[in-house]
Amino acid sequence: QVQLVESGGGSVQAGGSLALSCAASGFIYGSACMTWVRQVTGKEREAVAVIYTGSGSTYYADSVKGRFTISQDNVNKTLYLQMNNLKPEDSAMYYCAADEGWDPENCGIAVCSGTYCHLTYWGQGTQVTVSS
Repeated sequence: QVQLVESGGGSVQAGGSLALSCAASGFIYGSACMTWVRQVTGKEREAVAVIYTGSGSTYYADSVKGRFTISQDNVNKTLYLQMNNLKPEDSAMYYCAADEGWDPENCGIAVCSGTYCHLTYWGQGTQVTVSS
C-alpha cells in the first residue's frame, strides 16, 4: 500500500524556519512527481514546490520562490521542504502528494487548480502556523 508520511510542522514566529519531510513507500519513487501542496481550510489548494525525481527538475510557486527549497533522496525515498523567512500567509496544512510514471512535462507547478490536484497519492498533512 502506498504511504506518504509528513513530519516537521509546527508553530514559528515570522522570519523563522521549518523543515518538512515526507517518507514515501509503496510506489516507484524514482520516476515520480513529488510535490508539497498547502491548503487553508475552505480555500484552494496550492502546489508550492514540485520535483520530478527522474531528472531532479524543480518548480516553485511565485509566493515561495527564494524562500522554500524542495529536495529529495531517491535512495531513502524521502522528500524535503526547507522553509525559510516564513510569513503569516504561509500558515496552512502542508501535504506531501505524489504520482508515478508521469512524463516529465506533466510534472510542474500547475499540477493543482482550485481544490483539485492531478495527483494520486496523499499524506495526511502537517500543520504550519506562522505568527507575526
